[in-house]
Amino acid sequence: MAPGSIEAIHHIKVIARIASGARLIALCLPSRKAEEGVTPGGLRIGLALCGALGLAVIAAQAKAAGAPVAVDAAIVLATDVSRSIDDEEFALERRGYADAIRSQQLLDAISTGPHGAIAVSYVEWAGDGEEKVVVDWTVIRNLADARAFAAAMTAAPRSYLGRTAIGAAIDFSFALFAESGFDAARRVIDIAGDGTSNQGRLVTEARDAAVGAGAVINGLAIYNKKAAMMGGYLAMHTHPPGGLAQYYRENVIGGPGAFVVEIDDFRTFGEAMMRKLVNEIADARPNG
Repeated sequence: MAPGSIEAIHHIKVIARIASGARLIALCLPSRKAEEGVTPGGLRIGLALCGALGLAVIAAQAKAAGAPVAVDAAIVLATDVSRSIDDEEFALERRGYADAIRSQQLLDAISTGPHGAIAVSYVEWAGDGEEKVVVDWTVIRNLADARAFAAAMTAAPRSYLGRTAIGAAIDFSFALFAESGFDAARRVIDIAGDGTSNQGRLVTEARDAAVGAGAVINGLAIYNKKAAMMGGYLAMHTHPPGGLAQYYRENVIGGPGAFVVEIDDFRTFGEAMMRKLVNEIADARPNG
């Protein structure tokens, strides 16, 4: 490994992340004196966040040691947080993801896979250059893992409030697989959004590049009723000719078994995401 090479720099970054994670976990464990000033609810949230950190550190350590963690699917949950989604709708999205990850249906599907585990990362995106990993790669095998992931996600603030760059979101999400350290039977990018791309790289170019490199891109198209009622550009952006689901089929999704789920109410986001994840895990199983 040559000093200054991409591989060397990446190796140093991994070690730094592991060390930083270990320190954070240590800091999460309160002293007896500190516990006296912490409410039970606050302590539970803190411990849940520590659990998510611990899972991420374990995965990073396995990667650094050259031992990839075997999972049935590696899934990037990439959700649109652009300006067409108001705070109430954003809250329903977040709650829907948390409910889906913790659902018994999803946990049952995970348990029946060859490895009994999936790896998940949660990303928020808006305009070109506005992409953020909110929860890093986490292995989910059971309810405790799912609760830790959901707690870390719901505790984070909203990342952006910009335009809509789906192509950039796909590029960013696909790059995360190289950092995951997992041996996954299937690599999936889940794009959830309520509008067409209006900034950045062409969606079809990003889609074709990711699919050509072995990823599957699925979509969750949200019919935004509030945006439709406002009229003008916002209505056109969220309701293109033929509908948003058709736009996703033609421009966003790709790869073996790729599909779009369409919803017309943010309140049904959790149920739709749960069904979507269950289907993606089933698609990752070997035939026969």
